[in-house]
Amino acid sequence: MSIAKEFKEFAVKGNVVDMAVGIIIGAAFAKIVSSFVGDVIMPPIGAMLGGVDFSQLSIVVKEAVGTKPPVLISYGKFIQTIIDFIIIAAAVFAAIKGINSLKKKEAAAPVPPAPTREEILLGEIRDLLKSGR
Repeated sequence: MSIAKEFKEFAVKGNVVDMAVGIIIGAAFAKIVSSFVGDVIMPPIGAMLGGVDFSQLSIVVKEAVGTKPPVLISYGKFIQTIIDFIIIAAAVFAAIKGINSLKKKEAAAPVPPAPTREEILLGEIRDLLKSGR
């Protein structure tokens, strides 16, 4: 079997396609959360802390020299990234918890009890009467 044929079989399997769709949706969701944190959550927090723009918070390690930019540790962006992560983790947790609860409901469907000996005998009698014996 050629490598191209093996790769084609691998690529068109349902799990690979599902995984690709999940990654694409996850990346789009991450952008939405980043915008939500950066544009909706952080500005009010910054205003409460005296007009601080978290994306601009940094520590200067080395000052700018001539045309070289300064070396910065941008801890404000790091704080925003941590908040992004917490929101994404909470959303994924809620989604998985919801999916698991649906699975439990499906698995918890009651199994009808087995027929009693009397019911089996009555069924046999009914069948004999129908057949005319």
